[in-house]
This record gives sequence, C-alpha cells and structure tokens, in this order.
Amino acid sequence: MIYYLSIYLIDWAKANGLEDAFSGLRVFRYITLRAAAATITALVVSWCLGPLVIRMLKELKFGQNYLDKAEEGGELKGRVLSKKGTPTMGGVLIVLSMDISALLWAQFNEMVILTLLSLIVLAGLGLYDDYAKITKQNNLGATSTIKLIIQSCLAVFIGCYLYYLPQTRQLVTEIMVPFYKHPVLTGVAGIGILLSALTIVGSSNAVNLTDGLDGLAIGCTLIVSVVFLILTYIAGNAKFAAYLQVPHVVGAGELTIICAAMIGAGLGFLWFNCHPAQIFMGDTGSLALGGALGIMAVLIHQPFILFIAGGVFVAEAGSVMIQQSWFKWTRRRTGTGQRMFLMAPLHHHFEKKGWYESQVVTRFYILGILCALVALSSLKIR
Repeated sequence: MIYYLSIYLIDWAKANGLEDAFSGLRVFRYITLRAAAATITALVVSWCLGPLVIRMLKELKFGQNYLDKAEEGGELKGRVLSKKGTPTMGGVLIVLSMDISALLWAQFNEMVILTLLSLIVLAGLGLYDDYAKITKQNNLGATSTIKLIIQSCLAVFIGCYLYYLPQTRQLVTEIMVPFYKHPVLTGVAGIGILLSALTIVGSSNAVNLTDGLDGLAIGCTLIVSVVFLILTYIAGNAKFAAYLQVPHVVGAGELTIICAAMIGAGLGFLWFNCHPAQIFMGDTGSLALGGALGIMAVLIHQPFILFIAGGVFVAEAGSVMIQQSWFKWTRRRTGTGQRMFLMAPLHHHFEKKGWYESQVVTRFYILGILCALVALSSLKIR
C-alpha cells in the first residue's frame, strides 16, 4: 500500500511540477528499505496485539486444557511447568502481523499473492485443528487424513499454477539442487510438480511436529526465515543471481518482504512464547509458517535448500517417521512394538533423557544456525 501510494504521489508531483519536493519518496522503491520497514511493522503490530490476543483467548477459554503428548507419556525430568491451560491458537497473532505488514510494504505480484493466500488457507486449516482439540478437550483435533488432503490439494494447485503460467513454468520443469549451478533435470513437469507438492506439505508438517517446547518452533522458523530473506533477495536481483550463478526469478525479490514480515512477526511472537510461554502458536501458526517456507523455496527454484536450512525440522519429522515405522515393523516381526527413540518428536526424546526444556531449545537453535550456514554456503560453493 505504501509502495503504491509513493508511486502515485511521485507521478502526481511530476504532473504538477513538484518532482523535487517529493523526490525522497523514491526510497520506497528499494526492497531493502521496505524489508526493514516490514520487519519493524510486523514486530510492533505483534507487540501491540499480543496482550490483547492472549487476553481474548483466555476469555474464550481457548487454552490447552489437555495434557500434551510429552506429559501423557509420563514424568519428564526436565519438564518443570505443565503446558496445560496455556492459550493456544497464537498463530493468529503471527499471521495477522505478517499480513498487515505485507499489505503495507509489498509490491504485489503472483508470487506474493500466492504466498499470502496459501498462508491464510493453512492458518485456517490449523485454526480448525486447534479448535477441534479444544472443544473435544483432548489432543486429537482434526484427523491427519483431513489435514493431508487439504495440504496436498493446495500444494498440487500451486505446482500446476506455476506450470501453466509461462513466466514461472521453469520452476517446475527444471530441477535444481544445492551446490550445483545447472539443472540436474529438465523438461520434467510431473516430477517438478510432485517435488513442489512434497516440499510444501513436508515443510508444513515438519514445523508442526517441531512445535512442542516453548520458543522452539518459532525460533527455528526465524533462523530459516533469515536464510530465505537472503535467498529471495538474491533470486530477485538479476546481477546478484548471475554473479552467484543461482536461478534468477523475476518478481522473487518481493518475497523478501514476506520473509521480513515473518521475521518481525516471529520475533514479536517469541516475546510472548519464550519460556515460560504465555501463548502457543498451535497448528494455526505452525502449519501456516511451514507451508509459507515451503512455497517460497519452490518459488525461488531452490526446494532442496529448505531441506538443508531446515535441518532441525527434517530431524524432527524424520524421528517421528522412524519411530512409527520401526514400531510397526518390530510389532509385525515379533508381536511387540519397539521404539527407536524414548519419545518422538526428537525434542521429547531429549527431555526424556533429562535435558531441561531450555537446554533442548537452545541446543536446537545452535544446530539450526549451523544448518543455516551450510545452506548459505551453497551460494559460493557451486
């Protein structure tokens, strides 16, 4: 909105001989300035709306009035405070702050609109899931089948949309991998659409599985968002993309504003979500943020980068899949299911081993930063 207002005022000033007086408004054309403004705007909005949202959720009794999976599993040496009774659905605060900031500072194109609409759809899915958990007073919520169907439909739609749009078709017909400057496959639309869908669905669910400790999911999301802040800016800048030999995607630079808004909203939410948490993001936030990261990875033609940058998310999701697969396999073979981890997702395994919650979160942050550095190193090591 502010970008378009500045353009309108500059054009009006030219028509009325006042160009010099309004020349300062040209700064709003720069993505770097608007990204900084988007971060600050989302942070301030989140800070201002946070207490109001927390109070409203408490009044509506939208709290986690059931034991979480870790507490159901038995005593945890590192778990000092129970999560029971803490307001959930805090993702509403994140998504609202992001949307307000993006509406103010982004220049709208197909990529920005696609990302923001998908963010709202996934937030709506998460909201339904959180509401189902609260009203049933258990931790079942929406069935995994329902969530997977909606996520898959959205992801396949995005892949097909990118294919049928001429300017974005190569995003799904060519397959890029990190540390290599040329496409490893070309003319493979079917594989590209499938890869795009898997990236979006996988990222959405991986962040969702990571959300279990105070500040863990949002902190790791912030780390990955910083990586994509850099990558989206480079992908949208023809000179930088050519110099670093990465795919140049016209219009991708505006996704930098979305990443910046995500960082600001995430920092604002972390203010209230740090231990001991005053609010949880719930599926409302985790499904939406994970999906948004997956979509942006696809839109800048770097889906596999997310696998590296989001290494913590990959480990969390992988621990769940390994745990379930091993349990089913051993039960089929021996009649008694065995566990690979003390508890899954992975952060609960370390809680069971006696790590304090703050230790788990801080150490996962460190691992997340290391993964982010490896992902960024792919810009030069090609």
